[in-house]
Amino acid sequence: METTTRQTYLDWLRILSIFGVLLFHSGMPYASEMGWHIKNHETSNLIMESNLFMHLFRMPLLFFISGTVSYYMMQRRSTFSFIGLRFRRLFIPLLVGVFIIVPPQIYIERLTTGFKGNFGDFYKTVFDFIPYPKGSLGWNHLWFIGYLLIYDLLFAPLFAWLISTKSNRFKQKLSLLANGKRVYVIMLPGVLWFGLLAAKMPETNNLVDDGCYFVYWLLFLLAGFICILQPKLMDSLERNRHFALTIGFLSLVVWEYMRWNKIEPEHPGWPFKNEVFIYLFISLQAVIAWAWVLALIGYGKRYLDRPHHSLNYLNQAVYPFYILHQTLIVIISFYIVQVSNESILSKYIYTIGITFFITVLTYHLLIKPYAPMRFLFGMKPLDKPKKVEPPQAEINPAISLSLLDLEPKK
Repeated sequence: METTTRQTYLDWLRILSIFGVLLFHSGMPYASEMGWHIKNHETSNLIMESNLFMHLFRMPLLFFISGTVSYYMMQRRSTFSFIGLRFRRLFIPLLVGVFIIVPPQIYIERLTTGFKGNFGDFYKTVFDFIPYPKGSLGWNHLWFIGYLLIYDLLFAPLFAWLISTKSNRFKQKLSLLANGKRVYVIMLPGVLWFGLLAAKMPETNNLVDDGCYFVYWLLFLLAGFICILQPKLMDSLERNRHFALTIGFLSLVVWEYMRWNKIEPEHPGWPFKNEVFIYLFISLQAVIAWAWVLALIGYGKRYLDRPHHSLNYLNQAVYPFYILHQTLIVIISFYIVQVSNESILSKYIYTIGITFFITVLTYHLLIKPYAPMRFLFGMKPLDKPKKVEPPQAEINPAISLSLLDLEPKK
């Protein structure tokens, strides 16, 4: 049986995912061996390790949840209506981001590499339309919105077919994957694809030459749509959550052990001559990602399927929060990294705190109350106040009869 009621645990997981993105990007100025717009003079290997771990599954989880969001948006909508909605919710904020939100990030980066002009001097170069990093036109962290828009536009006809009665036989067959641990078959395409191509096509997020990851992210989105389409699959993920976490944990331990002991393909200590072992090592990252995503979905369904009075507010806030947060991190960290006699940890914590504070207040004071700003940030329109009808006085039937009796007879 299909479900058309929004699942609370998915909203909580989405909120937690965006908070994880805040932690990840706040750590980038202080993480060693990870290039970014701003870097502290001293960097930390341990922050790098925590960021590497989060990077394995933070975006896969967001794409999986985005697949479920696409499912709910398709309810009671035609293909063209869905495309129009996604265009409004994704393309408009992306356009705003590219020309307003992202340029300060690139400007700050240019200042650290010797640019001497003011922001106005820099901003003119955005309209040279030369893609970042060579030029000043880029989408930076908003690549996620761009990819999601393209996925939804391309697969809207498929989504429409899947939610229709025409796909009933397919949905029935999907239910077979809910038996035992068969649901984890959905991992295989992503693991195989990543293992075979990730080394040849590294992640770029620029769409043009991102062949491996463009398909890799898409597979998470499709998995999310399929799993919410057939609720028995979500039930199976909940039932087998310990299994998924075990696979994710053991894979992570093996991968980290090999990395920390320099047993990696590009290192002289790599003991295997057969290329198969290189592909297996690379595939471990995808196994970790899929296992952790499916485990988090399972645990979320078990423990987070609870409404709360704050959920509606938070659920509206996360999208503008995501759009704004990285620009604020870049601006804030530009000044923080210049502070001397402070530990990396204190800088990292302060970056998280002040970014959260400013982003939340910007949303609450400048975006949420105003219809034009809500439109530009892809939010739903403001609810129209309902007209309250004045209460009508009730007439006691007994009194009415007595009044009629008092009428003079003609």
